[in-house]
Amino acid sequence: MSEDVQSKNSQLEEPKWQRDAIEKLASSALTEQKTARRWSTFFKGLMFAYLFIVLFFALGWMGGGKKNIGAHTALIEVSGVIEAGGEVNADSFMTSLNDAYDDKGTKGIILRINSPGGSPVQAGIINDEIKRQKKLHPKIPVYAVVEDICASGGYYIAAAADKIYVDKASIVGSIGVLMDGYGFTEVMKKVGVERRLMTAGENKAMLDPFSPVNPKHQALAQNMLNEIHEQFKTVVRQGRGNRLKETPETFSGLFWSGEQSIKIGLADALGSTDYVAREVIKQKNIVDFTQQDDFASRIAKRIGASASASFGETLARQMVKAGEVKLH
Repeated sequence: MSEDVQSKNSQLEEPKWQRDAIEKLASSALTEQKTARRWSTFFKGLMFAYLFIVLFFALGWMGGGKKNIGAHTALIEVSGVIEAGGEVNADSFMTSLNDAYDDKGTKGIILRINSPGGSPVQAGIINDEIKRQKKLHPKIPVYAVVEDICASGGYYIAAAADKIYVDKASIVGSIGVLMDGYGFTEVMKKVGVERRLMTAGENKAMLDPFSPVNPKHQALAQNMLNEIHEQFKTVVRQGRGNRLKETPETFSGLFWSGEQSIKIGLADALGSTDYVAREVIKQKNIVDFTQQDDFASRIAKRIGASASASFGETLARQMVKAGEVKLH
């Protein structure tokens, strides 16, 4: 009889032991989950605070970065290809120029140029704005300082400056206009592709890369290029005045070293940004007024650049841009 009682008691104790073990395991798991949640919340909060600090500085929420900075030389970078919405464009440049002139401490402005050229429209707008602002602020000189290259549209901008300073090894000039493109008619014949193009307007398909060259369209395009070239030449002659030693090669599209450009009147003297600020403007304190992309725009551009890295898309973009008129 006692053996039966002991057997029943042991059967009751075994489930209790198992329940206790399960409860301990469950309790331990819940504790670990709570700890993990706390650490996760902590790290998320830390990351949020870090991103907030980055945005705080990147978006300029501090404010007043260029206020009360005393007498100085204002610097505006003209670096990269000149095109609407590109590295150098009229909208951002005019904002930079207005900011530089609006600052009471600005004693002179340096345009630091490192550009192969680009859109004649954007370069023309910038040139006009520089000349307009110079009339409004005659006591504040504007100097162009060339680094590696100041060609075509870059020189279109530089011509508006009071003086142009270069390095002896800078590349200067290329005063000309081009319109490049592609012709695929022979390729289409070889692969057996037929072009089916319908237009309303006899000149609507002008310079179509998949159609044979039309002499009339070619002549029209050449006349347009010649007209823009004459505009470019006028800007250079007005900007350089008697300093320009014009020859048949001056406006031929050739380019010269900085040292040679001084001899032919395309530039005035050798000099760097620091030299011009210190020795010419007499204000060695340089403040950069170049309009910068905000944080979101920089991220968007990086994402866009990554997304367009494929060869096919790059080629397609080049084909679309091929018919544009460029100062390069």
